Amino acid sequence: MIVAETVAQWLASVTPGDVPDEGVETARRLLIDVAGLCVAARREKYVDATLGAADHGSCTVFGHSGSFDGFGAALVNGTAAHGEDFDDTFEGGPVHSGAVIIPAVVAACEREQLGGDRLLVGIATGTELMCRMSLVAPMATHNAGFHPTAIFGALASAAAVAAALRLSPDASTSALGIAGSMASGIIEYLTEGTWTKRMHAGWAAQSGIRAALMARGGFLGPRTVLDGRNSVYRAFAPSVKPNFEPLVEALGKRWVMPSIAFKPYPCGTMVQPFIDCATKLAADGVTADDVAEIVCEVAQGTVPRLWEPLADKHRPPTPYAAKFSTPFCMAVGFLDRNVGLAQFSEARIRDREALALAAKIRYEINPHDEYPRKFTGHLRALLKDGTQKEYRQPYIRGGVEEPLSDRELESKFMENARYGGWTSEIAHRLLAVSRTLFGQPTLEGLQEFRR
Repeated sequence: MIVAETVAQWLASVTPGDVPDEGVETARRLLIDVAGLCVAARREKYVDATLGAADHGSCTVFGHSGSFDGFGAALVNGTAAHGEDFDDTFEGGPVHSGAVIIPAVVAACEREQLGGDRLLVGIATGTELMCRMSLVAPMATHNAGFHPTAIFGALASAAAVAAALRLSPDASTSALGIAGSMASGIIEYLTEGTWTKRMHAGWAAQSGIRAALMARGGFLGPRTVLDGRNSVYRAFAPSVKPNFEPLVEALGKRWVMPSIAFKPYPCGTMVQPFIDCATKLAADGVTADDVAEIVCEVAQGTVPRLWEPLADKHRPPTPYAAKFSTPFCMAVGFLDRNVGLAQFSEARIRDREALALAAKIRYEINPHDEYPRKFTGHLRALLKDGTQKEYRQPYIRGGVEEPLSDRELESKFMENARYGGWTSEIAHRLLAVSRTLFGQPTLEGLQEFRR
């Protein structure tokens, strides 16, 4: 078996009727979540800078007037959607599939004048493949210094566009092979809290479109891109022997994409359960002055990105770096009883009360932590009067254990839309369009959201 050929056979065979009802609903949820995030970030400097790399064309960038070329639209939408780290995640990966797949497939379908049925097939297959790819060599991509969303996103978006375009199995195999040479994304952004992680989803999205179109034109890519001697996994996850069973087992019969988690907080995935523990401590009537020390049990695999260097995590240098500081996020969650977009500002990362509490938080390794299979949280607080309080959060809220309801997800979308300056009327209109878009002959209904 050549793994890419097995995947390509599946991609070429999927019809809208093959996507289970819960998969259709997940695809719709991803669409509105990504659109809201694009609007929320539309005035940010990193989005303005990315717009400069896009040309005029026929495709939508949510929240921006005019139309853009397909590659540019995918780049901008993906960068904006992932920019505040408020997009979906997948336990077991982790990867952020919506910010890659939605921009890629929307742009490809608008560019090629395809209908909602092809949009659905592209979103469902690309998301499914990206989630499954992340399970082949858990943690190894991060350990090698690469961002899994960037690496696997390039191949998954190529697959998504190939499925939407109805490419043949041979062409789809080449699309995957081509995308393997386009995959990139190092995690050095953590050192100074700079912007490059934000572009990883957008870069993967536009790469997928290019790879699929090149394959359609006859460009050949290696069939062994996944399992060859110099494959994607060999290059980007060299410490672990890849196990392809989670990728190919029951592919097309058992769908994993409906288990995607929609984040309640705009920050690093594995930070979120720790915020829940901090808000539980605050709800117990404890004040910041009461706290002598907080110790968190954590997985070894999360330490390099979310806990170390601990001095920098206690005093994050930029608002973006703060999103990947577990101590800071816990501190503002404790003080504000919530963590939203407003908590990550230049003023907030210099707030004395927040920094003082963050400085009291440290970690210890729990060798039995189930990461990356599960994202859990814990804290043990020692109070100045000698009292100890301990809390555990056994899963990430918004995932399969406690999914966001339709009302909660749509409330998140509305809040993001308002944050970005859309009126409630425009936002409600997009919700209405999302409910029928997969059955429409064209995607013209999205054009009214170019504002």
